[in-house]
Amino acid sequence: MIIAIMEHSIVALNPILFMIAALLIIMACYTALDLLTTFLSVEKYKRLLYIGSSCSMGVALWTLNLVIIFTLDNSGVASYNFSTILFSLLLAISLAAVGLLAISYKTELLQITFCSFMFTMALLSNYMMSILTINHSVQYNPYLLVSTLLIIFSIFATALVIFFYFKRVSQSSLKPLSTLMMSGAIIEGYYLLLRVIPIPVDGKDERGDFVQLTPFMLYLVCLVSLFILASLIGSSTIVGRRLAKSDNTVNDIRHALDQSAIVAITDAKGTITYVNEKFMEISQYEEQELIGTNHSIINSGYHSREFFTDLWVTIGQGQTWNGEICNRTKTGDTYWVDTTIVPFMKKGKPYQYISICSNISPRKKAENDLMGSIQELEDMQYAIDQSSIVAITDAKGVIIDVNEKFSEISGYERNELIGQTHRLVNSGLHSKEFFEEMWRTIHDRKVWKGEIRNKAKDGSFYWVDTTIVPFFGVNGKPFQFLSIRYDITERKQTEEMLHRQDKLAAVGQLAAGVAHEIRNPLTSMKGYTEYLQLDETDETRLEYLEIILDEIHRVNEIVEEFLQLAKPQSLNLETKNIVKIIENVLSLTEFDARKKHVSLKLVGIHEEILVNCDENRIKQVFLNFIKNGMEAMPGGGAIKVMAERKEENVQISIIDTGKGMPPEQLRKLGEPFFTTKKSGNGLGLMISFKIIENHLGKVFVESEVNKGTVFKIVLPIKPVKYAWPRKS
Repeated sequence: MIIAIMEHSIVALNPILFMIAALLIIMACYTALDLLTTFLSVEKYKRLLYIGSSCSMGVALWTLNLVIIFTLDNSGVASYNFSTILFSLLLAISLAAVGLLAISYKTELLQITFCSFMFTMALLSNYMMSILTINHSVQYNPYLLVSTLLIIFSIFATALVIFFYFKRVSQSSLKPLSTLMMSGAIIEGYYLLLRVIPIPVDGKDERGDFVQLTPFMLYLVCLVSLFILASLIGSSTIVGRRLAKSDNTVNDIRHALDQSAIVAITDAKGTITYVNEKFMEISQYEEQELIGTNHSIINSGYHSREFFTDLWVTIGQGQTWNGEICNRTKTGDTYWVDTTIVPFMKKGKPYQYISICSNISPRKKAENDLMGSIQELEDMQYAIDQSSIVAITDAKGVIIDVNEKFSEISGYERNELIGQTHRLVNSGLHSKEFFEEMWRTIHDRKVWKGEIRNKAKDGSFYWVDTTIVPFFGVNGKPFQFLSIRYDITERKQTEEMLHRQDKLAAVGQLAAGVAHEIRNPLTSMKGYTEYLQLDETDETRLEYLEIILDEIHRVNEIVEEFLQLAKPQSLNLETKNIVKIIENVLSLTEFDARKKHVSLKLVGIHEEILVNCDENRIKQVFLNFIKNGMEAMPGGGAIKVMAERKEENVQISIIDTGKGMPPEQLRKLGEPFFTTKKSGNGLGLMISFKIIENHLGKVFVESEVNKGTVFKIVLPIKPVKYAWPRKS
């Protein structure tokens, strides 16, 4: 089509000028695309590259306009206006710059369409300026003009779409094709416009003839050629510098990798094509032994087949794989590498892989050693947790951690203990001086050891053999304390039992030696006193004789208690309802309680609780504890008795509101001849404790001065299939 138009338009006198113009257009278009490509791919020189690309494209759009001005002749001599020519050049550059600016942001279809439109407008405006330059009027067919502009626009758009959207073909191949299409759009556009908007001669609708090539025109063409060549050289220089800098950067990166990393390159099938010195150094293979093989040569057999299958699936999909691999050297030693494998894709398929590894063998060894140490510590902690009660406190004694044994023995949940101090389990047995000495010891960087009685959540007491280890910081101040305890409750109970048995044995020996010697005089004294009462009429004397008989009776009771200690009677065990026994004892003591202004109350008992017991002996214990409670309240008060199930035991609590006992008296309770009463001998409580022990039970006593005393009797329950409510 271009050739057909030229046959009608070009006079054979100056075809060289048009050939030069066509070459200039092609060079300018190629330069514009080259600079644009560089602009889109670099960060530096962007402004310079953008200006160069815009100028080159503007010159390409303007070159034929210049040829038309200098070749068309209306009267034998070309008439022109240099300011208009210069303005047309600036207009072409400006419109090209606007179009390229849109592409510089995004190379999408909308931006390409806009750029093609601006190129078309630049071409049209330059042609119109050429007509104005040679002072001719404009006559055209609007339909033909629109069709022509659409053809020009379509060619520009097609050239840009091919250049930016055909990703599978390299830009080095697409750039010449797009250049030829854009150059064709410019040349064909001008000649189409010559036909649609002809330039009249002497007012006639005739096409002008071409003038011969003049030296001025030749110089001007050379000047434009030099401008385009300068743009090409500048573009090549910038690209060359960038490539040189990139090459230096790549060399630096490669050198750094070779110094610090193990690098290997394989083809798509996994065959090794390159290894660096670090790879050869750690694997102990030579380069010729590695090139052409695959990584199975260093496979240690540590990893499963599935491990490598997953690796190949990942990189085969174009994704980077990261992981740790155990390899084997030529001598058979193993080593660990932290590996990153990067796939390089072409046409959607990987064509090579680069693996970058770092030697982590020392770290893996340290990890294995650490894991072994951690395992040992965990085993030790498990052993301690199974056998010991462990607690950690901060410098102020606030609990920050406890083990399960602590929660188990204290009855408190872990969250109830953390944030508290050990006052939560303080039984009140030990004095203030006891704990002050403990704190003084551990603050002096010494380990404290001792036995402590604590109080569980349910009110029961337990003994622990305690070791407290202080930990000090770099500032010389303690930052935490570790306490390791062992439950010695059974041992303490055994010691207490043996202690009591020793005392009972001593008392029993004393009783065996003197009981009979005492009873014989007592019998005589009682007989003569009763005889004297028969004949005595004096009221005062009779009163004295009554007192003597009461004292003889009291001494006789003491002798009876001695005899019980010396020769304890065997228990007559029967299955009895402990609730009935308690009710019976309360009914026996009710009258005496009223006289002493003491209220008796049975609380919290709604069912039958069966125990194996000697009823008379158990009654003796209850009577003894209740009477002691009443005697502890000379001004009156209240006694509550309750029985409740505690797993396989029953706990009977006798609670008074008396004056209570201090810790030092509480520790001696149950010892022979120790009593808090003026007329007591301490044998009653001692015998009561012994009776409960013979029933395989336990007695716990809690007391607080001016608040009262609690006797807790724990007896085993006889297992039964059913339990039913008591009848009212």
